Amino acid sequence: MSGRRPHRSYSLTAAFSAFVTTVLALTAAACGTSSSESPRSAAKSGAADGTGAATLEGEAAAVTTSPFWIDPESDAARQVRQWEKEGRQDDAKALRLISERAVAEWPAGDDPVPEIARAVRGAAGKRTAVFVAYNIPHRDCGMYSAGGARDAAAYRAWIDAFAGAIGKAPAIVILEPDAVPHLVDGCTPAQYHDERYGLLAQAIGRLKKQPGTKVYLDAGNPHWIADPARLTAPLKRAGVAEADGFSLNVSNFQTNDAVKAFGTRLSGLLGDAHFTVDTSRNGAGPLAGQGDEAWCNPPGRALGTPPTTDTGNELVDAYLWIKRPGDSDGPCRGGPPAGTWWPDYALGLARKAKT
Repeated sequence: MSGRRPHRSYSLTAAFSAFVTTVLALTAAACGTSSSESPRSAAKSGAADGTGAATLEGEAAAVTTSPFWIDPESDAARQVRQWEKEGRQDDAKALRLISERAVAEWPAGDDPVPEIARAVRGAAGKRTAVFVAYNIPHRDCGMYSAGGARDAAAYRAWIDAFAGAIGKAPAIVILEPDAVPHLVDGCTPAQYHDERYGLLAQAIGRLKKQPGTKVYLDAGNPHWIADPARLTAPLKRAGVAEADGFSLNVSNFQTNDAVKAFGTRLSGLLGDAHFTVDTSRNGAGPLAGQGDEAWCNPPGRALGTPPTTDTGNELVDAYLWIKRPGDSDGPCRGGPPAGTWWPDYALGLARKAKT
C-alpha cells in the first residue's frame, strides 16, 4: 500500500462548527447580500449516495458555500485557464469541478512556511485552510513516496515551523498519512517504531498549541487494515487522544459507506473519537480485481462528495479532498512521479463525476 497519498479519511466539534458558521455569517454581513459570500451549507453543492459519488449542482455554489479555502492558483485552476486559451472550453468547464473546490495543501519537506503562509493569507481568517503534514522520517517504506525528514531532530524542527506558520488562523491538519498503518502492517522496520510514536505524539502536541488548529491523525482505510482493533493501541500510543480525531481514506477510493462503517467501529474503540474522510476520488469506489496496486492511478474513478462540514453524521467532522485530484499516485499505469499534476487523469475524474 504505497505511493504518495497526495495519493492513496467531527459533525465538527460543537465549538468548531460554531466558529465556521459565525465566520461565514460575519463575512456575509460585511459584504451585504452578495451571493459570493453566502453562508449556505456547503452540502448544497453536492449530495452523496452510498458510494461517495457526488451530485454536483454547479461550480459557483461550491465556491460560495465552502467553509474551506480554495486556492485560486492551484494546478487545476491554472489548467482551466490554459485550456480556455486553447479553446478547450468543454474540458475547462469539466475541470472546474476540481479547480473551484477546496483541496488540501501538502507543504514542502524542506521548508513548509511559504506554502502555509500563502494559504493563511489567502484564507484571511474567513475560510479554514486544510494542510497535510507528510514528512515523517522513513516515510512510505522506501516506495513511491519515500523520503521524509532526515532524522527526529529535523522532523521536530519542521513541525515547529509548520505550526508557527499557521499562527492563529483556522486550520485543519491531517497528520502523516500512512505513518501509523505502516507500523501496524509491519512495513516500517521495528527499530523505527518507538521514534515514530514519539514524533507523532510530539507533533500533535505542537500543532495543538495553535488556537485555531484541528489535528487528525491518519488511520489508513478499511481495505488496508481491515480490523480496526489492530489500530487502536497504536493510535493511542501515537497520541490520538490529544488530537481532534483521526483521518480515513486519504488518497484512497473506498466508498463513503464503507469508510463510515469502519470509522464508527474504530471511533467506538477510541472513546467516540471523531474523524474525517477523504472523498476526493471515491465517487466510483475502488477498482476491483487489481491486486496490491488497485490504489495506484486506477482508471475509471470519479470525484466524490465535495468538501463540506455538513456530513449528516455526528462522528464525521468533514468530508475533505485530501488527495489533490489529478496528482499522480506514482509511476504506475503510465503516471508521472507521485504528487505530480496529471491533467488527463484529473479530467477523467471530473468527467466521471455525477452531474
